[in-house]
Amino acid sequence: MSIRIGNSCINCANLGANELCKVHGVKVSTSYTCDSFEMRAALKNDPNCVSCVRYETDSCANPQKAAPGMLCSQWAPQSAQA
Repeated sequence: MSIRIGNSCINCANLGANELCKVHGVKVSTSYTCDSFEMRAALKNDPNCVSCVRYETDSCANPQKAAPGMLCSQWAPQSAQA
């Protein structure tokens, strides 16, 4: 099973104030997603070592191999803004 940072209500264009879904009219959280999901257009997805919060830290899974432009299965964004 793949886990993707962008596929949640927090990155959906239908998320309104107070975490209220504009389509379904219910309160949601970051762990929710649905068939009406629409990615926010301004979300920047640049997954590589330089944009990883773990790059050059003790929590990096591959400190000897990590380099700009590389990607691994442990990538975590430094910031996700929409």
